Amino acid sequence: MHEAPSKPAGLREEKRRQTFQRIAEAGLKSFLSKGYQETTIDEIAAAAGISRRTFFYYFKSKDDILLAHQRGYMEALRASIMENRSAGRPLDVIHQATLGLVARLQAPQLFETARLMRQSESLRTRTRGNYLQLEQVAYEALCELFPARDRDGLRLVSMIAVSPLRLSVDKWLQEDGKLPLIDYVEDALRKWRTEI
Repeated sequence: MHEAPSKPAGLREEKRRQTFQRIAEAGLKSFLSKGYQETTIDEIAAAAGISRRTFFYYFKSKDDILLAHQRGYMEALRASIMENRSAGRPLDVIHQATLGLVARLQAPQLFETARLMRQSESLRTRTRGNYLQLEQVAYEALCELFPARDRDGLRLVSMIAVSPLRLSVDKWLQEDGKLPLIDYVEDALRKWRTEI
C-alpha cells in the first residue's frame, strides 16, 4: 500500500511559521489602530485571511499575540549576547547586548506595543513573567559563552543585568516616550555602574 506523497517537513514548517507571523502582525496592527480591548479575534482572523478555528490552532487568546512579539525580543537578546561575546566580563556582555538590542528595536510600534502590554492586569502579569524569561535567556547564553564560570554567579549576573532594561522601559512609558528608549537604557546603565 502506497501513501500519498506529503509536503516535505521543511515546507510545512515554513508555511506554519508564515501563517503564525501573518496572524501576529494582523493582530498587532489592529490593536494599534483600534485598541486592544476593541479588537476581536474574528477581526484578526479575517485580516489574516484565516478562520476563527485556525486562529485558535496558533494562539490561545489575543494576549498570546502580544506575547509572541515579546518572544521575538528574547530571541534577539540571545543573538545579541552571542554577538557581544568579546565585551569582557559576563555583566559587560549582557549590558552591551542590551544596548545593541535596543538600538535595533527603535521601531515606532515598539512604544505602542509596550503600552498595550500595560492595559490589562493579565498582560501586566505576563510582562513581569517575560522579564524572568529574559533573565533565563541571558543565563543560558552566558553558560554557553562562559562554561567554566560558576553557574550561580552567572544566574546572579543575568538577574542583575536585565534590571536596567526593566527600569528603562518603565521610565520610558511613564514619560510617554519623550526620549528614545536607548537614552533611558544608557542612563539606567550609568546609574547602575555608579551605584554598584
